Amino acid sequence: MIILDRYVLRIYVKVLAVSFLSLTGLFIVIDMFGNLEEFITYGERQGSLLGVLTDYYGAHVLSFYDRISGLLALIAAVFTITWLQRTNEMTALMAAGIPKARIVRPLLVATVAVALVAAANREFTLPRVRDKLSRNAQDWLGETAKELKPTRDFRTGILIGGQTTVAAHKQINAPSFRLPRTLNHYGKQLAARQANYWPLTADRPSGYYLKDVTQPSNLAGIDPRGQQVILTHRDADWIEPADCFVVSDVTFEHLSVKGVWYKYASTWELIRALRNPSLDYGADARVTVHKRFLEPMLDVTLLLLGLPLVLARSNKNVFVAAAKCLLLVAGYFLITLACQTLGRNTFLVSPALAAWLPLLILAPLAHMAALRRWE
Repeated sequence: MIILDRYVLRIYVKVLAVSFLSLTGLFIVIDMFGNLEEFITYGERQGSLLGVLTDYYGAHVLSFYDRISGLLALIAAVFTITWLQRTNEMTALMAAGIPKARIVRPLLVATVAVALVAAANREFTLPRVRDKLSRNAQDWLGETAKELKPTRDFRTGILIGGQTTVAAHKQINAPSFRLPRTLNHYGKQLAARQANYWPLTADRPSGYYLKDVTQPSNLAGIDPRGQQVILTHRDADWIEPADCFVVSDVTFEHLSVKGVWYKYASTWELIRALRNPSLDYGADARVTVHKRFLEPMLDVTLLLLGLPLVLARSNKNVFVAAAKCLLLVAGYFLITLACQTLGRNTFLVSPALAAWLPLLILAPLAHMAALRRWE
């Protein structure tokens, strides 16, 4: 690495760090003061306010970085070029015979590194804190009952419903499971006082344990007719006589925080969910899977679109450069959002094409802009 690369990268890293810390600090301060009363209450219960804030914002800062990584890379690169122009160092470098493309090369390498860090964050870090990201400051401990939107298990045909869910205990209050025709010998539905999700173990399938079943009233006396979906005391000794167990591959996360789950799931988890016969995420998850592979390329494309704005002329005004980039980012996100919305909500565009369309539109524009301005 030559002196020029080290010098340019040093400026880039400084601007990147300052921008990230400034935006993150602003986000934390605004959010904290809006929820300070709740944090104080949780701090009194857990014995440490600092511990609560660390847990809460440790997860949310990672999510915040995921959302702004592309913007941070663009800001750092544009401010680096603007600084070189403002101090006339760009003129000196070009007078020495160094082309613009060579000057911005370390910025491209650094932006690729930022995009790869963001991708690693999405794949390995965010899935581990997904449970924390699914809760807001008003229900940080997951003890508040939330309304349950019925979800169908497409493998068994059972519509899983109930009054409310409690995330801390993976619990459904007053569960009401609508049964398909293949299970009509149990009646139209299973109703109980409470249900809890039990994950898969070596000696038990995954599913929901229903406590104090009220409908049907004679559950223990119903002939199962060979089915292995609704298990009672006669099928397993770990089930109490008044209870039952409904086998299901629809996890509690899929049931209670479906939107948050696929947003923060890893790509492999998304692919596995799409292959799960019990689930039907539809076009939403398919767009997200393709988007995961494209996001690093889109981040680099955004940079390639932004750099020509400050390389076009010897623009020494940092604020003018920032305004240009703001307009560019607004247009970039509008195009991306419009394409993804088409793939998720209409039949005009397939999910794969909807995810790739922003790159197909913006990459040629970035290429043409680079050829014109970097020579």
